[in-house]
Amino acid sequence: MSTSDDMPARPRDGAATQQHLLAAARRRFAADGYDRTTIRAVAGDVGVDAALVIRYFGSKEGLFTRAADLDLGLPDLTGVRAGDLSKVLVGRFFAVWEDDPTFLALLRAAATSDVAAEAMRGVFARQVGPALAAVTDDRAPERAALVAATVLGFAMARYVLRLPPLVDMTRDRAEAWLGPTLRHYLLD
Repeated sequence: MSTSDDMPARPRDGAATQQHLLAAARRRFAADGYDRTTIRAVAGDVGVDAALVIRYFGSKEGLFTRAADLDLGLPDLTGVRAGDLSKVLVGRFFAVWEDDPTFLALLRAAATSDVAAEAMRGVFARQVGPALAAVTDDRAPERAALVAATVLGFAMARYVLRLPPLVDMTRDRAEAWLGPTLRHYLLD
């Protein structure tokens, strides 16, 4: 790896470089979306050659797939009282929305990229669907899809479109609004 005059040489550490590249990719995909993010820009953010990104991830799609590996960290909902399910879910979704740059990158990119949309569908199919199926009596796929539509719509309006009433809304207030809708989708 060559260095420029203005960049200090760094020790070679492939695993650390990959983690730096993934962090830079998440920031780029979140800010610029899938289509406008380039391998060259991600590499430049880390101070490495674009060929190294290809070596580690194979392609832009491979980089995105790894960068968009999102774990929602949903708790086991089977022990949660039915009336508390929506509060637990809204709290968890807020933590993901605000603390994990991967989510925002995936959300922004899913609007314009089939690759990103498929990744988002996969997150909900592998994580949300089974978590909700464990606590619903029937029609789990439909219930999970309605919950997904609600939380993704809220996240898009708050974090991407930045609608002022939603941007200013506290978590408690959001739960007060979202809670009854999610409870209806989960329990009625």
